Amino acid sequence: MTPSHIAFIMDGNGRWAERRHLPRKYGHKMGTKTLERVVDLAAKYGVKTVTFYAFSTENWSRPQAEIDYLFTIFRIFLDEIDKYKDKDVRIRFIGNLTKLPDDIVAACDKMVAETMSNDALTVVIALNYGSWEEIASAVNTLIESGKKDVDKQDIVDALYTREIPFPDLVVRTGGEVRLSNFLLLQSAYSELIFTDILWPDFDEKAFCSVLEEYSSRERKYGGLK
Repeated sequence: MTPSHIAFIMDGNGRWAERRHLPRKYGHKMGTKTLERVVDLAAKYGVKTVTFYAFSTENWSRPQAEIDYLFTIFRIFLDEIDKYKDKDVRIRFIGNLTKLPDDIVAACDKMVAETMSNDALTVVIALNYGSWEEIASAVNTLIESGKKDVDKQDIVDALYTREIPFPDLVVRTGGEVRLSNFLLLQSAYSELIFTDILWPDFDEKAFCSVLEEYSSRERKYGGLK
């Protein structure tokens, strides 16, 4: 059984570089190559949606030089629209994009518009994303709509992820065992896999191992479905 939607917490870029006595930014650069590799692997193995936790609301506390380099990487990614159009990949973004530089916001909008009709694979980039901020945003949206009685579907429809299926599987690389404010509502009944592999080292063997582990589990949904 292949998960329809896998969400990745891409952890370990900095440590990968430090263990090689390289600048942390080199780890981020290699991490983008892993993202591209995982997109190709998702398509190869029949995954329909893959989400990447690229920049959290907490990442603003990092050194400014590191943030600036991450934005440089985002700009390179956003400039490669044709690469994803050719692969029939649809790109979507979740998070509070309004706090990002104007040129990045414009490039995100352009990438979304130009890949909208693609349907082989949906790639969701969580950019300036934090689950608590998402929940607060959803609550404010519902208040502004004038709703007096809110049900589960109302909340789902007000989240950043509306129209995106909940993840079947959340994978965190890098050895940490927590969700770090990522898709807290959406992953309520997701399977969770934590691996010590640092994100730049996450290759096809690791990807297949994750699929194998997922297929060995019995999904339980409580009252969610």
